[in-house]
Amino acid sequence: MNENQTAVIRLLIADDHAMILEMLAMYLNGVADIEVSTVPDLPRALEAMEAQGPFDLALVDFDMPGMDGLNGLAKAIEKNAGRPVGILTSSPSARVVEEAMAMGGAGIVLKTASLKNLPNEIRFMAGGGRYLPIELIGMRAAVPEEPSSPLSKREFSVLKLLAEGMPNREIGAALSLAEPTVKMHVQSVCRKLGVSNRTQAVIAARDRKLI
Repeated sequence: MNENQTAVIRLLIADDHAMILEMLAMYLNGVADIEVSTVPDLPRALEAMEAQGPFDLALVDFDMPGMDGLNGLAKAIEKNAGRPVGILTSSPSARVVEEAMAMGGAGIVLKTASLKNLPNEIRFMAGGGRYLPIELIGMRAAVPEEPSSPLSKREFSVLKLLAEGMPNREIGAALSLAEPTVKMHVQSVCRKLGVSNRTQAVIAARDRKLI
């Protein structure tokens, strides 16, 4: 390569929304120094990294199939052989931002942001920089980090079975607990999540990405 040529950044984007993939690919294919590959889920992203990688940068959707929250980011970082991996998302919580960066994520790209700055964000992360939009930096400063879960290990086990739609009797059988004990744990879960019933508890836990 002569000194006037720019190295091409090999970029992998993984997202289960076809419209987002097509929009990003169409926009970035017009950028001379970025070569885009796209896949619809984490398993195929990991396959692409193994077969074609490592990529100079991978951007993975936080909520797509196979991600399992930040566990998917960890898998992608490992599979991309140390090359940068960032997250695509719309409205991450303060906890997600903190943990993603702490575990070595290259940054967070907001789907709600304008496309015009995306090429520079990609170049920055591919070059080893760690990128956060200004609004997320402000959020981290303004919002104290909450604990990953306010629930005890037993309460969390009960909550997961609540999310599967199990009644107290079946939860008790699954966890070897008496039904009154399960009822006590359900009440404690509701109190700690600030809700009044089991359905609201499951919704609140999902909103806070506890399950």
